[in-house]
Amino acid sequence: MNIAVFCGSSGGNAPLYAQQTRAFGHILAKEGHGLVYGGGKVGLMGTIADAVLEKGGHVVGVIPHSLEQKELGHTGVSELHVVNSMHERKAMMAARADAFVALPGGVGTLEEIFEAWTWGQLGYHKKPIAFLDMGGFYTHLFAFLDHMQEEGFLQKIHREMLIIETDPHLLLQRLHAYTPPRNKWE
Repeated sequence: MNIAVFCGSSGGNAPLYAQQTRAFGHILAKEGHGLVYGGGKVGLMGTIADAVLEKGGHVVGVIPHSLEQKELGHTGVSELHVVNSMHERKAMMAARADAFVALPGGVGTLEEIFEAWTWGQLGYHKKPIAFLDMGGFYTHLFAFLDHMQEEGFLQKIHREMLIIETDPHLLLQRLHAYTPPRNKWE
């Protein structure tokens, strides 16, 4: 399974994020999963790529030309694709991925995982969408999603699409066992 991982181009303030990101990368490679990610060599992006590579895994990086120098494109990955725009980046990552996972990150991480989730709701793909919640990083976001559901802006079936785990092994098991719900318009 090729897994698109969305995460920060910074490492965050807590060492836990880099430690758990590295561990997740090792697990991905050991279990034979390929990594598809944003192509940078800094922050958690670089950490996950390096961890997969350390264990002999396959890493596909996709980075827009405008960010290649700013995010320091990772030239040591198995494949580095330099594209023209963020739209092209996300489209290529989605096409190469069998599943989507968010690790800690900023608004770009949220935008990417939410777009994948939206596409799933609308039936554009039937791939699993997950959060590996390290140290409760996404606790407040999940509470807000529950609030959206309570207020009638998010259907329960689509809220339940999200796989949320703190254990990377359980997350991978759930990715494999995922059954997509009906899309929003069925």
